[in-house]
Amino acid sequence: MLRRSLLVAVVMALVVMVSGAGAGEKPVFRVGIIGLDTSHVVAFTQLMNDPAKNYGCKVVAGFPGGSPDIESSIGRVKGYTETLQKKFGVEIVDSIEELCRKVDGVLLESVDGRPHLAQVRPVIAANKPVFIDKPMAGSLADGLEIFRLAKENNVPCWSSSSLRFGPGTVALRSSKDVGKIMGCDAFSPCHLEEHHIDLYWYGIHGVEMLFTLMGPGCQTVQRAQTKDYDLVVGVWNDGRIGTFRGLRAPKEDYGTLVFGSKGIVKGPGYEGYGPLVEEIVKFFKTGTIPVPPEETLEILAFMTAADESKAKNGAKVELATVMAEARKQNAARK
Repeated sequence: MLRRSLLVAVVMALVVMVSGAGAGEKPVFRVGIIGLDTSHVVAFTQLMNDPAKNYGCKVVAGFPGGSPDIESSIGRVKGYTETLQKKFGVEIVDSIEELCRKVDGVLLESVDGRPHLAQVRPVIAANKPVFIDKPMAGSLADGLEIFRLAKENNVPCWSSSSLRFGPGTVALRSSKDVGKIMGCDAFSPCHLEEHHIDLYWYGIHGVEMLFTLMGPGCQTVQRAQTKDYDLVVGVWNDGRIGTFRGLRAPKEDYGTLVFGSKGIVKGPGYEGYGPLVEEIVKFFKTGTIPVPPEETLEILAFMTAADESKAKNGAKVELATVMAEARKQNAARK
């Protein structure tokens, strides 16, 4: 009898070791990261793996990735990979397919948006819920294809900048001091990268704040650019006007100025990664996406239209036109 009890105890201990959870504990949701070439991977892992927060999610595996033609990508992979290994005990794997076999959900963090479509394909094939960090993709056409694949395979998928979920920014949408939002000026750093549509690389942060407050419905875009600044003017379908100012010198910051029916209020800027990580955790636990695909695609269309306006010396460009062109591109490559 004693020998049998001992055997049962050993078996139970092995089950606990394998599951990673003790009696009565919920199993940990295992997270994998694709693309170890951005500071986000360390910041997100530190928050998500913090026992004090008790998120129930843990980053357990990573695939390094990296883009050889972008120094700020490939030059960071080694350092961030070593940090994840040594500080957080994250297992580094040789392929995305291998990563998907070890995790329950994925953070696609590659700083370069161009490989996102190729990198997310095996994730969708493995039926893993996925958050895609900014930029969603390297082009509007790729963004459309990612969401098409996710919908076709019933895989929860979304993208966002951390600036969308800042508590102070979110609060402006229901502020009694603002009332109904009639317009918004948003600004952020806007460094450029030669392989990306201009605003995709960093200006997306300010554009995301603009859409957080204005909501979708932008119809046309016009853009002016100088060496140190960008100004993009969007006209919404209800006649409201929203602008994005991109900053490259001498002083860079994040923020908004909101024009409301009750008052004009200056909003906060960057409020940390914590609010975004909390939304990602909720997503992994529920499968519910907090940002509709249609709004993310409109943000990509806004930034694409801004590039076309620049090429046309500030001419007005319709978002519907660039969206139709992106769909045409996808139809041609199938």
